[in-house]
Amino acid sequence: MKVFVTGTAGFVGYHLARRLLDEGHQVTGFDGVTDYYDVRLKRARLSALARYPQFTPIEGRLEDGQLLTHSLQAAGAEIVVHLAAQAGVRYSIEQPQSYVSANLVGSANLLEAVRAHRPAHLLFASTSSVYGGNSKLPFSELDPADAPISLYAATKKSGEVLAHSYSHLFDIPTTMLRFFTVYGPWGRPDMALFKFVAAILEQRPIAVYGQGAMRRDFTYIDDLIEALMRLLPLQPVRDSPVAGDSLSPVAPYRIVNLAGGHPELLMDFIGAIETALGQRANCQYEPLQPGDPRETSADTALLRQLVGDVPRTSIDVGVANFVAWYRQYYGL
Repeated sequence: MKVFVTGTAGFVGYHLARRLLDEGHQVTGFDGVTDYYDVRLKRARLSALARYPQFTPIEGRLEDGQLLTHSLQAAGAEIVVHLAAQAGVRYSIEQPQSYVSANLVGSANLLEAVRAHRPAHLLFASTSSVYGGNSKLPFSELDPADAPISLYAATKKSGEVLAHSYSHLFDIPTTMLRFFTVYGPWGRPDMALFKFVAAILEQRPIAVYGQGAMRRDFTYIDDLIEALMRLLPLQPVRDSPVAGDSLSPVAPYRIVNLAGGHPELLMDFIGAIETALGQRANCQYEPLQPGDPRETSADTALLRQLVGDVPRTSIDVGVANFVAWYRQYYGL
């Protein structure tokens, strides 16, 4: 296949591109290599992908609609996977304009490029954060997602709505992917696992929000990529739903939760980090931060209906794999 992936210098984009390349597919990667976090880590990911002869990197911002459209047309891609975005709940409170620019303007540009090129399937990354203030657990794709509690979630929900309208108007088969707390090697430094490991190794205290009572549906990166790979050829077909489907009644558009489906206490996650490091954490308990839900939990019945049972890596194994990568990457 020829696949166009936005965000290949990012965490999930890097892993998806590597899996595709390992299987012999052609990948065109589009990424702005922004400085939201350590650019050296992003460059290291791109350097690893550059070893594959069938990888074509393009450095550009989603806000550059002309470059995006030209790049997609030149790639001749059959499948487009849109993973690039301004991420992070807390940063959205400090820098809201960057979210409007990348997640709204950038995603609109991507949809215009897709309208011009017309690939067989568009897969578009969203987030569990769109479930916002929902109290019903686990979160189902059929539940309302109209009460976001962070600007990040609001921009991602807006992307979902934009994509649905394009799917309806221009008959673009679209799968919306709601990711749940993805972690693993090559992860983002702004995420809890990365920050906790760095702080514990440096014998600094870690801030544990929600008084340690938070639960998250942690999803190991390899499990997520396996599910995503199985979804690539499964274009939504209007009026052809499966059991419990989220298929739109007016568009070839489907929403799918991508998650482990087994929420874990944050303190158990920290315990797995302590075990992997062989060091105790100095926990400083803090109130729940604005924009953070107390618990996330995914209903994965639709995912299993579509692609079968997906491997589920335990947090003990997943955290240990991250720690091993961290030590190797930083030469510890």
